[in-house]
Amino acid sequence: MLNIGTMESLTRVGFAARGIIYFLIGYLALRTGRTEDGSGILDYLNSGAGKLLLGLMALGLLAYGLWRLSEAAIDSEGHGADAKGMGVRAGGAISGLIHLGLGFYAASLAFGGGRGGSSGGGTQEGAATALSFPGGQVALTLVAAGLVVTAFVQFMKAFRAGFLKHLDPQAARKSWVKAIGRAGYAARGVVFLIMGWFLWRSAQQSNAAEAGDMGTALASLPSTLQLIVAAGLLLFGLFSMVEAIYRRITDPHVLERLGSTARRATSGR
Repeated sequence: MLNIGTMESLTRVGFAARGIIYFLIGYLALRTGRTEDGSGILDYLNSGAGKLLLGLMALGLLAYGLWRLSEAAIDSEGHGADAKGMGVRAGGAISGLIHLGLGFYAASLAFGGGRGGSSGGGTQEGAATALSFPGGQVALTLVAAGLVVTAFVQFMKAFRAGFLKHLDPQAARKSWVKAIGRAGYAARGVVFLIMGWFLWRSAQQSNAAEAGDMGTALASLPSTLQLIVAAGLLLFGLFSMVEAIYRRITDPHVLERLGSTARRATSGR
């Protein structure tokens, strides 16, 4: 069974893996005009020595996904149980599920799996599956709303630079770390907002083809704005590398908060 130290190390690998994905999404869009989502980048790496990298990235992405899910479940960062806090935690849970999916996909490629569908295919398949069930339109609308909320959370992080509080002080004090973090979160906000719009449109029209992933969202932008957002995503990749080294994975106040929550729950009986 993994101990806390091993899990933290693997989560740091996950931050680095996320950094590679975002860096390459931005780089390919800037250099070649090619727009990809996370799974497309994993496909891009699926050759030669890239398979070894994919295996390492798979471990990291799985650990990162589990960390995000546990963070949302136990509120390890103290967001609270009000509407705002629950919205942030829901966004973290969605992020966890996405990265778990990327981790499993990276593992399948590393151990001989083939290339997946075209950009946007996975999102459209998910939307089609949801629409095939009763209440699928409502479910997609809720997910779309969640993406929009997540987008505005990214914009607020960019504006307030709240991400710095999760870094060790030696990194948080550096102006360039603050700058690339702000640019990266703003770019993610733009992409998530467009993805939310695509998914809302898919729900309203009951048409899975209207859904789109990060690559589709990036491709939908006018050329100049696409380059700006792509540059921001590349910078977010660099910021994720900073997080891989300096992010505080285990918050020393987590146990204190959990104990306080437990005492409140006990006293309320």
